[in-house]
Amino acid sequence: MSNFEKLSRQDPHVYEAIMNELKRQREGLEMIPSENFTSQAVLEAMGSILTNKYSEGYPTHRYYGGNQFIDVVEKLAQDRAKALFKVAHVNVQPYSGSPANLAIYMAVCKPGDTIMGQNLPDGGHLTHGFKTSLTGQIFNSVPYHVKPDGYLDVEEAARLAKEHKPKLIWIGATAYTRPLPFKEFAGIAEDCGAYLAADVSHISGLIAAGAHESPVDYVDIVMTTTHKTLRGPRGAMIMVTEKGLKKDPDLANKIDKTIFPGMQGGPHNHITAGIAIALAEASTPAFKEYGQQIVKNARALGESLKRRNIKLVTGGTDNHMLLIDLTPFGSGLGVFVQDALDRANITVNKNTIPKDPAPPFYPSGIRLGTPALTTRGMKEPEMDEIGGLIADVVDETMRILPSRQLPEDKNTRQAMIREFKEQLPANKRLEEVRQKVLKLCGRFPLYPGMA
Repeated sequence: MSNFEKLSRQDPHVYEAIMNELKRQREGLEMIPSENFTSQAVLEAMGSILTNKYSEGYPTHRYYGGNQFIDVVEKLAQDRAKALFKVAHVNVQPYSGSPANLAIYMAVCKPGDTIMGQNLPDGGHLTHGFKTSLTGQIFNSVPYHVKPDGYLDVEEAARLAKEHKPKLIWIGATAYTRPLPFKEFAGIAEDCGAYLAADVSHISGLIAAGAHESPVDYVDIVMTTTHKTLRGPRGAMIMVTEKGLKKDPDLANKIDKTIFPGMQGGPHNHITAGIAIALAEASTPAFKEYGQQIVKNARALGESLKRRNIKLVTGGTDNHMLLIDLTPFGSGLGVFVQDALDRANITVNKNTIPKDPAPPFYPSGIRLGTPALTTRGMKEPEMDEIGGLIADVVDETMRILPSRQLPEDKNTRQAMIREFKEQLPANKRLEEVRQKVLKLCGRFPLYPGMA
């Protein structure tokens, strides 16, 4: 691994920031479910000379010369993705998930067309048509929701699709803890003639490991980012299924043309190489064990939290993620618990919950997951310990909060948050939890060969 000798001499300011971030990652519990730790091989590829090359176009059909070795790398990524996910066509060039989703829209829809996706406060994604996203402004978005128990309301989605006849339906989420009903949504899409796209960014690693059902037999298009449970670099892939090609034989070509030249220029070749490596890693028996362990860990963590009377949306999980419902304590308290956990070296993110009584920027939930912890080698006993530590922090947060309700007045709200943060460094209980986290992390070294 790099010891950053040249960087430390040339730019000590950037070097210091990187070293501080490395220390933070090593000494903390990274529990944001969309984050993970790549392998050292992926890191090396991302820092390689491939970043120097411009490669507009696709393998053997480039605008620039000198791409014969770049073609090898991109073809490896394509072939490995096809084999791993059993799809007919793969584009590995999207820069990230959001532009990949926008490319799917532009390939199969026109501005003003009706689209459907899971509502953002119900666990969906911004780019599935939420009102603050361009996708909710360019297209006529008809969101579907979850039921009071937190599970997807498939009957509502079927009724809305029949009524509004969308051109494109999304199935996929960023804060949903149960299996995605691909088969049921396939029937809904077929009944109204819509394209069905699965955004499996969060669960693609679980799919590769056999820990979640694959959507490939049921949908036309699959999009995934590559840096979550798939444990690769920050990129994305768009995959076209055999079902999609039967619906539209030109679908793969439409996707490719929308990515280049429609939306992007040169691909990030160093990222493509990292994706190729991650896909090879995800094809191994060890990765299958890893994916299964992610789910085991998430379930164990959920049981630990419930034993401490922490409420979970849907009551638990079947994937890598948990969603804590803090409304038994009050409304809009996610930011306080997030900050308190951060002080204890436990990194999570505040998140909306279904029917959240508070505004999205001050939600009543906490989203957390187990991919990065599992990458470090932690298992069920550690999850039980971590659940207890999180519950301790929640209890301490509620003890020191001046109010269990988020003030409606903006200035009063900001003052309350600021005063809360100011007292965290001196809190003895949070420091006790932090010391336990440091001890736990010390048992599971991260990037031991790195400076």
